[in-house]
Amino acid sequence: MSTITKKVPFGQKVAFGIGMLANQMFPAALGIFMVVLVQDLGFPGWMWGVIYLFPRLFDFVTDPIMGYISDNTKSRWGRRKPYVILGGIILFISFIAMWQLYKDAGVDYNFTYFMIWSIIFYLGITIYSVPYVAMGYEMSEDFHERTDIMATAQWIGQWAWVIAPWFWVIMYDPEWFESAEVATRTLAIWVGAFSAICAIIPGIFIKSKSTLNEDYSPLKLKYIGASLKEIGSGFKSAFKIKPFRQLCIATFLVYNAFMTIASFSFFIIVYHLFDGDAGAAGIWPTLFGCLGALGTTFMVIPIVTKMSKSMGKKKAFLISQAISIFGYLMLWFLFVPGKPYLFIIALPFFSFGIGSLFVLMMSMTADVIDLDELTSGLRREGTFGAIYWFVVKFGFAIAGGLSGVILSSVGFDSGATVQPEGAIDGLRLSFSGIPIVGTVIAMLVMRNYKVTEESAGKVREELDARKKSPNNLTSYYQTDKLLSLGKFNFTSGLKTDVDFSSKTEKEIKTMFSTTLNNGLHGICFSPYAKDQNVGDQLTQEQIKRRMAIIAPYTKWVRSFSCTDGNEYIPKAAHAEGLKTIVGAWIGKDKDKNEKEINALIQLAKEGYVDIAVVGNEVLMRNEQTEQNIIDYIKRIKQAMPNLKVSYVDAYYQFLERPKLIEACDVLLINCYPFWEGSSVEQASEYLKEMVAVTKVVSKGKPIIITETGWPDQGDKVGKAEPSSQNAMKYFINSNNLAIDEKVPLFYFSSFDESWKVHNEGDLGARWGIWDKDEKLKYN
Repeated sequence: MSTITKKVPFGQKVAFGIGMLANQMFPAALGIFMVVLVQDLGFPGWMWGVIYLFPRLFDFVTDPIMGYISDNTKSRWGRRKPYVILGGIILFISFIAMWQLYKDAGVDYNFTYFMIWSIIFYLGITIYSVPYVAMGYEMSEDFHERTDIMATAQWIGQWAWVIAPWFWVIMYDPEWFESAEVATRTLAIWVGAFSAICAIIPGIFIKSKSTLNEDYSPLKLKYIGASLKEIGSGFKSAFKIKPFRQLCIATFLVYNAFMTIASFSFFIIVYHLFDGDAGAAGIWPTLFGCLGALGTTFMVIPIVTKMSKSMGKKKAFLISQAISIFGYLMLWFLFVPGKPYLFIIALPFFSFGIGSLFVLMMSMTADVIDLDELTSGLRREGTFGAIYWFVVKFGFAIAGGLSGVILSSVGFDSGATVQPEGAIDGLRLSFSGIPIVGTVIAMLVMRNYKVTEESAGKVREELDARKKSPNNLTSYYQTDKLLSLGKFNFTSGLKTDVDFSSKTEKEIKTMFSTTLNNGLHGICFSPYAKDQNVGDQLTQEQIKRRMAIIAPYTKWVRSFSCTDGNEYIPKAAHAEGLKTIVGAWIGKDKDKNEKEINALIQLAKEGYVDIAVVGNEVLMRNEQTEQNIIDYIKRIKQAMPNLKVSYVDAYYQFLERPKLIEACDVLLINCYPFWEGSSVEQASEYLKEMVAVTKVVSKGKPIIITETGWPDQGDKVGKAEPSSQNAMKYFINSNNLAIDEKVPLFYFSSFDESWKVHNEGDLGARWGIWDKDEKLKYN
């Protein structure tokens, strides 16, 4: 594993951190100002809860949409910067407007006014924070450098929590303002302006590259239905990743528990330590928040960063949260009437909870995004950032609702100097008890988190290798294998080839459409949607939908597995009047192989199998012996003696395997001139010779080309160049050859397959006749 750390310039880290100051200052100031709604404007507990809850539920819709938009934005400034700047402007306007409240206007009017502007404000938060956080995930690919980036950002962001508590002092000091409501109206202007400037800085100074030429999903109104479906699928696929689920759940528990009781510190200090005299409480409510934030800034973040590097991110999280539990316990005993200074002893321990949370969790989320890219082939920082911060904001919303419920349930009276008996003790019990319970559960959730420095390093190495040298990762198929078998007189095409030299792109597209509309012998069926991976459960609905798309253009369909919903493929094909080559997927796992074989036999008995296949390229992957494959073939034949049974592999795998040929009723060969580095002009000649060398050893058995195709995007392999025109040319010429040679041909593939990027690099995802959104590509 590489030990070289790819350092991000410190100035870039600071620019990102200044954005975090804005991202923290808005909620920090909001939390302080919210006290005014109850304490000075007379909002009852239920209004407090509703104001906390409903604007944030608005994020339930806007966050995932913003994540999708950001991930798929084409602009010369990149995917994130335009939204970071726009979001900062919206936040500036809405935060100021939101706090222009007047007591004389009445509770109902102020509640309605505040609610409307809250929704606009949280829309601005979404437009800003989702791309902003994704921007941070993109800044480094190094395991520990990611922690340093987030630590720097959190260090700068923590100053919001140092500064914001002093607003309490200013708001309730008559020498500054005549009342707290006047204070919030004025302070909101200064806070809004300062925070908006900080918010915009990452959009100006953080480097990003143009995405104008990227292959992103279209962002147009006519695609809104497909986009919403894709957003839902993206969320679903992200939550299938167990480590990401653990991060989200643990964050929700720790953050939600903390935010539920955060504002109670003001009431506990004023009413428990100073008998309800806010003037006598002076700066102590401010010191609680300020000293806690200073402890986080100068002690917690540096310690947690070092812990993460020395013992790993998971252990650093667990130890930090355990320390915070000790701090919450101490606060139960150190909130002593008349001795407010005692609670300062607990603050360093208390601060480890939230202080460590985002440093570690944001860094760990970046690691998980790498894991997602490895399996999906997509880089989805926006989607993951949207989900993660939706969890944070949803937790904030739930916390606000719970705060209101607790205030009401313990009998707290916002207008009373002396609180009812038990009210403050109820708040104190909640203040210590709720975070302890949430933190303990979060620690249990994270106890078996398995993304380590070693595993993350291996993922990163594979991703880097895929980008740097895709041809070494593309597939198991042997480059130049045909040329090694003898001397071939390749020219510049066959008599069946079309001369494309004088054809325009429009003419080539017309010829492609004619070939497709004339009908193919067979198509390899791609069942997995772009957010799915091998092993995911397929639905009958998606199989039927895709089968209906390809059915008018083919006579046969080939499938690769008989489990996890793949068993629906031959059923859907027969329902459309198509014949089937049905494959049992064979690999290293004997138990899974048994399930596949039994499922294949069952499908054959039900009449859905026209040719049965035991395994695809198993020998090429070196996952089973030749004899094991032969034994599987014999087993299917014994169960279904009248059924044609065979095995699929690259043509050259059959050349020196007479026993395997003897066992097969028909030779099913995969032929890829592309992987062998042929130019598109000579590709059909390559294909013809691949069939010819197989015929020599076939013992007169029929031959079917079960896979051949050409990708439209990716890296070159020798002289083979992926492009839309080359894909169309090969499609036309290979089908012409198959008709002329009377060799049945199954074209690979029906739909683009995002999951294949894991084994075949970026090339693997672009072999379909239809794209990932099930639209015909060359129309």
